Amino acid sequence: MRIELATAPGDQQYPNEDYASVALPASGSGGALVVLDGVTPPAGDDGCVHSVSWFTARLGGSLLELSGSRRDMPLTQCLSEAIARTAAAHSSTCDLSHLLTPQATAVAARWDTERIEYLVLSDSVLLIERAHGGVTPVLDDRIDRLRAEGRRLAPLRNAEGGFFTAAADPAVSAKAVTGELPRGEVRALAALTDGATRWVERFGEGDWAECFALLRKEGSQALIDRVRAAEHADPDGTAFPRGKTHDDAAVVFVEP
Repeated sequence: MRIELATAPGDQQYPNEDYASVALPASGSGGALVVLDGVTPPAGDDGCVHSVSWFTARLGGSLLELSGSRRDMPLTQCLSEAIARTAAAHSSTCDLSHLLTPQATAVAARWDTERIEYLVLSDSVLLIERAHGGVTPVLDDRIDRLRAEGRRLAPLRNAEGGFFTAAADPAVSAKAVTGELPRGEVRALAALTDGATRWVERFGEGDWAECFALLRKEGSQALIDRVRAAEHADPDGTAFPRGKTHDDAAVVFVEP
């Protein structure tokens, strides 16, 4: 088994709001991965006394534990329970109904000897390398479709007809893109936050297959290094407009 994990903050002066981890059960027959991208709110009140990094650590830890230990629960149920646990941890001190309450995108996958299960919510990405060749991206493309329609995103967060993130409502897990594949059809997996997917989606350095080939050959940190190099080459966002010059980035590569 090969596992590589790398993450880096977009700005060294601020906490990294991404979460990335892998769990391997004692039985040795499978595993689980979780990658979250905390959503940085605009300056101002978000109704919560906690940081986004606090939220992603709590949510990610719960989701990883449930994904690895509760094989009787589908990943959507694991996410629902993790959201409920996290909400309970700060409902007495924070306004969880606030539109900008701490929230995150989510990728989860787990595997055993028979199957691979996966879940993607919002704009982080799961890449699946097939045993017979080829790479399949699992995408929740709601944000891209809304932008293509010229829609304002802010009023559409966690609203019907809009896009969804893991915040305080356990029911949001039903909005995730999910699926499963026979274990024998999958060679490897990679989960990336959008700070890392910039290599493909923002800078156009390659397609998803080329991105996966880079991960396989050079590793997770190499992809983040390539993204940082592209960002430094365009510090003002002139050639490649983007909301942040640098973004938190996380990459998990697993060859079960």
